[in-house]
Amino acid sequence: MVLAVPVRSFAPARAQEDAGDKGGPPIVRDAEIEQLLKDYTQPILRAAGLANQNVRVVIINDPQFNAFVMDGRHIFINTGALLQADTPNEVIGVLAHETGHMAGGHLAKMRQQLAQAQTQMILATLLGIGAMVAGARSNSAGGAQIGAAALSAPQEAITRSLISYQRQQEESADRAGVRFLTATQQSPKGMYTTFKRFADQSLFATRGVDPYVISHPMPIDRVNALEVFAKQSPYWDKKDDPALQLRHDLMRAKLAGFMNRADTVARRYPTGNDSLPARYARAIAMYRHGDLRTALAMIDGLIQSQPANPYFYELRGQALLEGGMPKEAIPALRKAVQLSHNAPLIEILLGQALVASDNPAVSDEAISMLKNALIQEPEAPIGFMQLAMAYGKKGDYADADLASAQAAYLRGDLKYARGLAIRAKGRFPVGSPGWVKADDIVSAKPIPGQNQN
Repeated sequence: MVLAVPVRSFAPARAQEDAGDKGGPPIVRDAEIEQLLKDYTQPILRAAGLANQNVRVVIINDPQFNAFVMDGRHIFINTGALLQADTPNEVIGVLAHETGHMAGGHLAKMRQQLAQAQTQMILATLLGIGAMVAGARSNSAGGAQIGAAALSAPQEAITRSLISYQRQQEESADRAGVRFLTATQQSPKGMYTTFKRFADQSLFATRGVDPYVISHPMPIDRVNALEVFAKQSPYWDKKDDPALQLRHDLMRAKLAGFMNRADTVARRYPTGNDSLPARYARAIAMYRHGDLRTALAMIDGLIQSQPANPYFYELRGQALLEGGMPKEAIPALRKAVQLSHNAPLIEILLGQALVASDNPAVSDEAISMLKNALIQEPEAPIGFMQLAMAYGKKGDYADADLASAQAAYLRGDLKYARGLAIRAKGRFPVGSPGWVKADDIVSAKPIPGQNQN
């Protein structure tokens, strides 16, 4: 398991630090979990007509059960949602709801509504100020009060209108999600179960609240409407495939093993539980918090149970790499790359092990491996950092400086990136591909949403 900011071996304490440096949320990257979420999402996207938009599910390291969309290319889902969802169908239902927002163009429509509301508020404010000025000039207290009312009343009405529009969008996304699930012969029960849980949790929180001043429909009303519509699906009682349920349980075990304390993992997956997910969680917790030798024996047991599972080999390689044994990590990571059909995040981990092995004979392999991974993961700073080290070991300082500049730029350190890129330009022939890439960094603007140093 690795991070996107930057991509490297997963450690929750560093996740918060990395995200904080860039001013964004901590993003978790993991080949196994991302592949599972892709498998969850692709049928839904095809049913919604969005299969060609390259929509990606992004995992946020947050314990709350939540998912949301911010554009037409990403669905964000919290680790809390993945950990708390008992079945694949519950996660798929949430993803179907968010896809409903994307398919309905709700974000663009909301921006239009906000722009219109802003214009209306400006006009309402100007009219209200005019009324207050007129009242003051006439020395009329009543006139001034009317002006104040003219300021507040239209703005309140505009706000209510916006919130009502957002509630309509949520209801529309619910219905669209059910349609997508039915079209893919999947049950909408998971979506209903999730929102029913939300309704139960917020029942007392919303008691006495004006239903016109909350952004989502009143929970019980929304759940009742969803239940009626969802139960019309012929797949309401359809169960998840057992093999998919196992992958789901392994995903939750992996998250728990990496993100929870050892005692929490022990309570959630006690030694009496001999299931594969429980053994997975305990093996991860053992290597992170206990004895590496014992952890490796546990991981070998996992591999024996599923010898074609690339992620068990990945775990073995990561444990050895982080345990200071990069040479020993290489065979397991090679196997993981092969079985995963060249998953780029695992290729980066293998590249890191090759570089750390200090074996000049594998420098070319490390460079080839990392360059191939970065074609698919062009925003992975750790990949460029390892590539820079591999070039440096070969004495190729021009490419080393360029790769270091790319890593610094992706980390948000624009000043340092430009300095390295200027030095790289001096090493490359003028007009060569490397020179052009370095020149692009010298003149680059900050990445949107990043706090540049």
